[in-house]
Amino acid sequence: MDQTNVVIIGGGVVGCAIACELSATTSDVFLLEALPKLGMATSTRNSGVIHSGIYYPQGSLKARLCVAGNTLTKQFCERHNVPHRNCGKLVVASHDHEIPDLEKLAANGRANGVEGLRVVGRERIREREPHISAIAALEVPSTGIVSAEELVKTYARVASDRGAHIVNSARVVQLEPRGDSIEVTVQVGDPAEPDRLERETIAARCVINSAGLYSDEVTAMLGDTHYKIYPVRGEYAEVIHSRAGLINALVYPLPHADMLSLGVHFTRTLWDTVLVGPTARYVADKNDYESDRLPLEDFWKSALELLPELKLEDLRLAYSGLRPKLVPPDQHAAADFVIARDPRYSRAINLVGIESPGLTAAPAIAALVAKMVAETLA
Repeated sequence: MDQTNVVIIGGGVVGCAIACELSATTSDVFLLEALPKLGMATSTRNSGVIHSGIYYPQGSLKARLCVAGNTLTKQFCERHNVPHRNCGKLVVASHDHEIPDLEKLAANGRANGVEGLRVVGRERIREREPHISAIAALEVPSTGIVSAEELVKTYARVASDRGAHIVNSARVVQLEPRGDSIEVTVQVGDPAEPDRLERETIAARCVINSAGLYSDEVTAMLGDTHYKIYPVRGEYAEVIHSRAGLINALVYPLPHADMLSLGVHFTRTLWDTVLVGPTARYVADKNDYESDRLPLEDFWKSALELLPELKLEDLRLAYSGLRPKLVPPDQHAAADFVIARDPRYSRAINLVGIESPGLTAAPAIAALVAKMVAETLA
């Protein structure tokens, strides 16, 4: 049986960032990704926004790791030539009664350490986004956009260059604690070709569960059924190229009161296309990206108040993504990231419910996890 120091389960942006961080100081790091390519799920099916940290409760992991990750992500992108843009964003109010909510959001962001926030009026909105209809906005200069796919690939490339072993099409099927290690049984190969599947077992001194949508299933392999992931699908439409000039950067409404999402917003991408979305809807299947897709009319109606010039024929359907929510459909609340040792097996570190702002927070999460790993291996 092969033995190693660290096995990371899950090759999304967070898993790859952890592999990148650990490989700088730790030998024998393995990253196992169940799918044929890295980052195929939540990590690259989103808006690609580098968030600032304005939304999250003070003192929460989401707040602290997002604010730190905002800077770290930009520094990593600069250092490794990952396409990104520090474009800033507007969170807009359409009605007078919403302005106090903008002020509260600004106060929360300042308390979290977000710099440069200010509430502005119509003149500044017209200067930045002349086609947007709003009476006030919170200007957030530290928000940016990034090529999520290139970010994932670059974290993985740097990790591999430093000696980490990255294995795709490697699904973890069993975890078995053995005192000073955890035996990780892996099914390697394409599940569509069952006769060619192989099984291997690795004894790891530390196991990191960064399995995203499937992180609850990984914790259950160690007997902890406390967590349950509820997949929430976010769908996008895209503005046709000839009308992409309606939006210059990022424009958000005030976040939903039910805490399910930040609301359908506009994102001008690095490729100068404009996304409208995401929506937010609970689905039963962790692989359900396409069934019963919303019609374009739904996106159009959601966008019209902020962008009255938009026409239905300006839109076409784009992709969708799934978020690993920890909150069930019947609860209107927000859950923080879970980053903790398994309660029974200290050699296992669980990351559960790593949804937005996970893309932004990834390098800060990686630094936190690296400290936990160092304590385990000491």
